[in-house]
Amino acid sequence: MRKRTLLLAIGAAIGGMVLLLLVPIASVQSAPPEATQVERPPPGSIDIRLVTVNGSGCPDATGAAVAVAPDHTAFTATYRSRHYIAKVGVGAGPTDRRVNCQLSIQFHIPNGFTYAIAKADYRGYAHLATGAWGIEKASYYFQGSPGTVYRQHRIDGPRDDNFEFTDQTPIAALVWAPCGALRNFNVNTELRVNAGSSDPSTTPSYLTMDSTDLSVRTIYHLAWKHC
Repeated sequence: MRKRTLLLAIGAAIGGMVLLLLVPIASVQSAPPEATQVERPPPGSIDIRLVTVNGSGCPDATGAAVAVAPDHTAFTATYRSRHYIAKVGVGAGPTDRRVNCQLSIQFHIPNGFTYAIAKADYRGYAHLATGAWGIEKASYYFQGSPGTVYRQHRIDGPRDDNFEFTDQTPIAALVWAPCGALRNFNVNTELRVNAGSSDPSTTPSYLTMDSTDLSVRTIYHLAWKHC
């Protein structure tokens, strides 16, 4: 009888321990999942506006505009400027080796969502003498936020051809717009040219962020998630 009573007591104790172990597991399973990237952009309308265009490479920018793709997966920034050219050599001044252009863009998106720039496509033209080299650089950040994304590409001479670069950011490294706050998205692009071992007095070099019609067109691909 005493042995049966002891076995029952042990069984009850073990059962109590099992219940204690199950309680935190159940509470973890019932906790709401963390916000994750959604597969599709949010429903509803998205309004995007170009607030300002500034920089040595676009002081005369005309026809500047931004437009969202119909499926809300990207937006395009376009403008025309005859000044977006970095150069060294005959006719170039000391400051002409570096030019930049900064766009300040405002997004109005549906409540409960935020966005980040997952990928950006840049294009231009490089005319670089042997020994010369250039840099295409881009950075972007949200107004008032500490996180800034930097990307750059080096182009070595000799080269006389178009260039095109795609910058892609891993999901874990994306910089997201602050939820529930209206913050301008700032994009700064830059071109630099260095004569290197070339002789710029006889063979000038330059980089330009445009196509044959002088239009600058950059595509920014969007990632979305719930706040």
